[in-house]
Formats: sequence, C-alpha cells, structure tokens
Amino acid sequence: MKTWFITGASRGFGRIWAEAALDRGDRVAATARDPRTLRPLLDAHGDDVLPMGLDVTDRTAVTAAVRRAAETFGRLDVVVNNAGYGLFGMVEETTEEQARAQLDTNLFGPLWVTQAALPYLRAQGSGHILQVSSLGGLAAFPTLGLYNASKWALEGMSEALAQEVAPFGIHVTLVEPGPYGTDWSGASAVHTEPLPAYEPVRAARRAGASARTPQDARGTAAVVLELVDTDAPPLRLFLGTYPYPVVEAAYRKRLDTWNDWRHLASRA
Repeated sequence: MKTWFITGASRGFGRIWAEAALDRGDRVAATARDPRTLRPLLDAHGDDVLPMGLDVTDRTAVTAAVRRAAETFGRLDVVVNNAGYGLFGMVEETTEEQARAQLDTNLFGPLWVTQAALPYLRAQGSGHILQVSSLGGLAAFPTLGLYNASKWALEGMSEALAQEVAPFGIHVTLVEPGPYGTDWSGASAVHTEPLPAYEPVRAARRAGASARTPQDARGTAAVVLELVDTDAPPLRLFLGTYPYPVVEAAYRKRLDTWNDWRHLASRA
C-alpha cells in the first residue's frame, strides 16, 4: 500500500490517478483549489482519502498541506505535481500578469510542493516524485510560448533534482503526455487578447490541432500505477505514442542546426 499526495485532483489526470490509487487500496491526500470537488472521493473511500483545498502558488499553504498529509498517514510514497493550466497566446500578446501567473502555477507550484515533501522523503529514505510535464516541455509550439517556458523550466529543474536526491533513495519522473482529453485547454485555460497581425499563425495552429484526436486520459491510470511500482523508474516517460515522432523531429532539427553552424561556433 502506497500513500500519495496529488495536486490538481479535481479533474483530469489528477482525479483519474487518485481514483485508480484508491481503488487498489492505496491512500491519497488529494488537493484542489475547490475542496468541494473532492467530496465524491471522500464519500467513496472514507479515511483512505484526505481531501484538502489548496492553491499551489501559496507556499505557506503548500507546506501546511504536505505536513498534514504526512502526519495523517505517517508517510509519503508518491508525490504528484499535477496542478497546472495552459496559457494560450502569442509571446507578444502575453501580459506580465499572465506570464507570472503561468510560471507561478506550472513551475513554482511544483517547486513548493517538492521542497515541502523532500524532508519527509529523505527521512524515510524513499519516495517517488512525479512531475507532470508535457510534450510542450520538449518541443515548442506557436501560441504556447509561456506554457512551453513553464514546462521547459520544470524539465530542467527536475533533471537536476533527480541527481540531487538519488543518494537518498528518492526517484523523480517527468511524465510527458501527448494530447489527451483533459481540462488544461478547456475551462481552466487562459487566453491572451489576440493581435490581428498574428491571425495567420493562429489559423495554422488551429488547423493542425483540429487534425489531432485527443486520447482518453483514463487509459493512463494503469500505466502510472505500474510506473510507481517500478523499482528503478525512468527520469522521463511519455504518455501515449504521439510524442515520439514529434520529439524525435525536434531533437534532430536541433542537432542539425548545431552541426550546420559548427564552423561559426568553433571560431568563438
């Protein structure tokens, strides 16, 4: 039996994984901005679930929530940084408030949760931190510049973190989903005020997105359960097959560009 701490458990991946963990007999500290959305979990699973309202951008509240979870259940085995949302718009269109809010939730939120959980994980000599990144953490796309920035930063922080905490028996995995039918681009999404000059770019992006069929997020539950039960989990794991060709092409283009311009770089 494992004990989980999951942010963003009101819907999407967070809710699906919380339900899967509880259904197999694990215990879950489930958090959401609106704790009322967590009531069905409590009704169905009783004392095995600890529902808490939490805004992950509030560092003091995060520290208190992690402490309460650890004291209630006695330990933490899996910490899932899932809370996040998509900011849609061109870089030029993005306000300072929108940019800071995106980073506060998608980067600093996971940072605060991770920092709060690590003393407990180090003390017990084990633990697994799941950072919910994205295909957008490995490749960048028009209209998602600040979202990409938040996930690229999460990727870099987490890769360093994995090396720092490995001596304590703690694992870190960046979970990198392709397109799924979750709420990140729905009701929770934020959109910039569009500039007409970018309409051709926006139209091309819409056309590409309409050609993709989002996968059913419920299919990820069994994969994530198997991941946290693995003795030596990977640093990175795609969810679905869609990211493979996209990331391979992006990395190939990056390498080609560096090599094409080696003649100039070598003169520096």
